[in-house]
Amino acid sequence: MLFSKKNITDKLNMKSGLNIIIVGCGTVGRTLVEQLSKENHDITVIDTGSERIADITNQFDVLGIVGNGASFNVQREAGIKDADLIIAVTDSDELNLLCCTVASRVTDCAAIAKVSKPAYSHELDYIKEKLGLAMIINPEYEAAREMSRVLCLPTALEVTSFAHGKAELVKIRIPKGNTLDSKTVKQMGAVTDSVLICAVERNNNIYIPSGDFELKSGDVISFVAPSKRVGEFLKRIGFKSNKVSNAMIIGGNDAGFYLAKMLTSNGISVKLIEKDKTRCEELSAAIPKAVIINGNGTDEDLLIEEGLLTCEAFVPITSSDEENILLALNAKQNSDAKLVTKINRIAFKQAINNLDLGSVVYPRYITSEAIIAYVRAKKASMGSNVETLYHMFDNRVEAVEFKVDKPSRVTNVPLSELKLKSDLLICFISRRGKIIIPSGQDCILPGDNVMIVSTHTGFNDISNILA
Repeated sequence: MLFSKKNITDKLNMKSGLNIIIVGCGTVGRTLVEQLSKENHDITVIDTGSERIADITNQFDVLGIVGNGASFNVQREAGIKDADLIIAVTDSDELNLLCCTVASRVTDCAAIAKVSKPAYSHELDYIKEKLGLAMIINPEYEAAREMSRVLCLPTALEVTSFAHGKAELVKIRIPKGNTLDSKTVKQMGAVTDSVLICAVERNNNIYIPSGDFELKSGDVISFVAPSKRVGEFLKRIGFKSNKVSNAMIIGGNDAGFYLAKMLTSNGISVKLIEKDKTRCEELSAAIPKAVIINGNGTDEDLLIEEGLLTCEAFVPITSSDEENILLALNAKQNSDAKLVTKINRIAFKQAINNLDLGSVVYPRYITSEAIIAYVRAKKASMGSNVETLYHMFDNRVEAVEFKVDKPSRVTNVPLSELKLKSDLLICFISRRGKIIIPSGQDCILPGDNVMIVSTHTGFNDISNILA
């Protein structure tokens, strides 16, 4: 059964982007449709649920097919022979891999599979190579990695890595009386040349600041710095820069497993509470350094007994968003712990932000950003690829890292002479492993990685930064 909001002939005749098939209309699939449809790609979605397909085709300008995405006949109906990319993001790892395998046998289109189970975590490179996949993405692992970065830098609201971990984009809120209060960006730059403030949120407005922009307490700022200099900068402006020493995790699902393993490997003491006894036994064997407690994470007496009042970090990571939110609010009232809250499905981001749940992590957005970065790189053909993509401040700002492969209009020209789009900053140049916070006299060279931050969206090539 085929659902469509657009005329099929128009779809074939008016192609402006890539021809993409998405299998699975769950939280990740829907997020991909929402974001990729804004970038003028031709999208066909496949799902076994007719209501899901009807809903998504009514809301977005896409084709929809009800059926099994691993079936060759269904893929053929979806146009697999003319597709540039198939993305399989159902809830089944095995089905996702089978979808990509079937597609690879009949077409040269690239394939991306979502694979989440820890059982496959040590075999992903092998699976990717043998099946010829362009990418394997693990939402739960990537979410756990982002949480781990935040807990290693607990005064940060968000921490995102660029340039293969050599640079970090860090979001903080300026507290009252902080040394940054009433300082201009230029004055802060005179103190350190290794940090660049690239975006500021104030009263729900977003600013890409110039040197004369004056910072105020209450501002939420994002800055870029070499990873080794982040802690030093935070300490200089009065923030705690040491990692937490202990953490309480509620929920022993895949994300909880990954996070507990990462934290214990980093020397952080972990207590993990999980109500399923069999799962507790599995976790205890898999993460011997963690303390695994069989109990109900919503039992307030149990939480207090296990150290809620004194723990340094509290991470509700269950499969229920509502439960995670309530657990975080309760922890906020009863402790000074650093909060990290995982949200799987709920779409009311502004309302969630107003609840002050600490650092909020959305696995579906982490997944979609990695895939969109690949899509933009595949679409680009002007001499640069999108390496990393990160959406900031509720998708109102994009941070994009480009790999510059060859000379272009932006290379070998002092940055001060480039006519850049408004509300755009070149944040760093990565050259032979060194992170350069650029001045106007620096030039972009072939071989560099370059990160920009802008309120403009849809960048797929470095030349897009020019006005």
